Amino acid sequence: MSAPNNTEFRPSVFLLAGVPGLEAARFWTAFPLCFMYVVSIICNCAVVFIVKTERSLHTPMYFFLCMLAALDLGLSTSIIPRLLSLLWSDSREISFDACLIQMFLIHSLSGAESSVLLAMAWDRYLAICYPLRHPAILTNPLTAKLCLAALVRGVLFFLPVPLLTLHLPFCRSNTLSHSYCLHQDIMNLACARTTPNVVYGLTAILLVMGLDSLLISLSYFMIIKAVLQLSSRKERLQAFSTCVAHLCVVLAFYVPLIGLSVVHRFGKSLPSLIQVIMGYFYLLVPPLLNPIVYGVRTKEIRRRILRWIPRTEHF
Repeated sequence: MSAPNNTEFRPSVFLLAGVPGLEAARFWTAFPLCFMYVVSIICNCAVVFIVKTERSLHTPMYFFLCMLAALDLGLSTSIIPRLLSLLWSDSREISFDACLIQMFLIHSLSGAESSVLLAMAWDRYLAICYPLRHPAILTNPLTAKLCLAALVRGVLFFLPVPLLTLHLPFCRSNTLSHSYCLHQDIMNLACARTTPNVVYGLTAILLVMGLDSLLISLSYFMIIKAVLQLSSRKERLQAFSTCVAHLCVVLAFYVPLIGLSVVHRFGKSLPSLIQVIMGYFYLLVPPLLNPIVYGVRTKEIRRRILRWIPRTEHF
């Protein structure tokens, strides 16, 4: 399906890559990924269901958690079914348009998730630094608007990415280096100047993920400063414990994202297996990890899960 290197063309399909070094075991590699996907769907749907049915959980923190679960469902569903098809049936071809759509979903949903994590950090900041004013400032209607704004922000910032890619000529190959479509990966196959793509892609990343991570760090600096001023050690521990789940989710999202961005731009001499593993970790682990972390760390959700499980035993 490759074209000659000196001929410009628009490929009708791209060829997705498998896992380097595991080609012989690709069929069996799909089973743990499928298990992770099923668990991710069950856990995220359980979070949404519990928050929806329990009126006592209709508060900003849990609405943000529902939005995070919905974004995780969308992100994992845009990647894993196609990945399982690749591993089980060696179906490597993905159409040009489908690849651009998948690329847009990955980047826009990741951008929206970054915005939600920032909103959750603001929620923790208000709850700890201004506990009396917190309910009056962060109301449920404002929370709904913030969730909608997070989604719109992700769409608006990353919609130009596939539009810029749409008109690129390709003359090297149509074989991608990942099992899914990323902007940097497709852009590297183009044989024209990709300066607009590079500049806009980097600008979008910095204005969304970069700015959000900076503001999240600032909010936690203010939180730590406020907590250290508390007189009681017990109060300090309680205040910090309310942030543990969010901190774990933030680290699981941003650390692989930063690492993958650095590897794509400066680590081209590294083995391709490292890039593939980091990409899988960034895109597949957070949707599985987030509901588990919040389910374990949030006693209200944990109690309702434990209350719901015995009911199923009667059937």
